[in-house]
Amino acid sequence: MAQTFVDAQIRDNKVVMFSKTFCPYCKMAKDSLASAGLKDYKVVELENHNMCAEIQDYLNKLTGARSVPRVFIGGKCIGGGSETKALQESGKLTTMLQQNGAM
Repeated sequence: MAQTFVDAQIRDNKVVMFSKTFCPYCKMAKDSLASAGLKDYKVVELENHNMCAEIQDYLNKLTGARSVPRVFIGGKCIGGGSETKALQESGKLTTMLQQNGAM
């Protein structure tokens, strides 16, 4: 069930972030996406989700990391907060968002 949910979020959204509201790395990723000019994207806040642990287990299987955030653009995981920030600082994040029709 968690796999179906995660796969649908990734498939149905050009940009999706699996997050927790209290996580500083999640805030870093959100700030980086905002700095790149992205205004509208899907955020799945896991701490209130009834399948939180199962979703994180599936994210680990899918991406090699169970931690949040997990940011997907165009169906591909770009990493977490640090990776998203590095892509934004290099200018590559905006390009990725444009290439995937998110902006």
